[in-house]
Amino acid sequence: MENTIQAKTRTFLQKYFQTLELMDDQDIFALGFVNSLFAMQLVLFVEKEFGLHIEDEDLDIDNFRSLNAIAALVERKLTTAV
Repeated sequence: MENTIQAKTRTFLQKYFQTLELMDDQDIFALGFVNSLFAMQLVLFVEKEFGLHIEDEDLDIDNFRSLNAIAALVERKLTTAV
């Protein structure tokens, strides 16, 4: 499942960062590509793509910093939703 989450998220991000070869552990915020508006688009993508509701306590930058972090958040949310 982890690879699928990362692959879907990478595809979404590559629409916006076409020249970047994004690694799973790269900090997309440190790269300077993400502003607050895009961060909300990323949250909405995660909710829609993976059928989750991101709670206020999930809105921590560390949960969205990299493909690995996003995959961990999605897996955690899917596990607790069962």
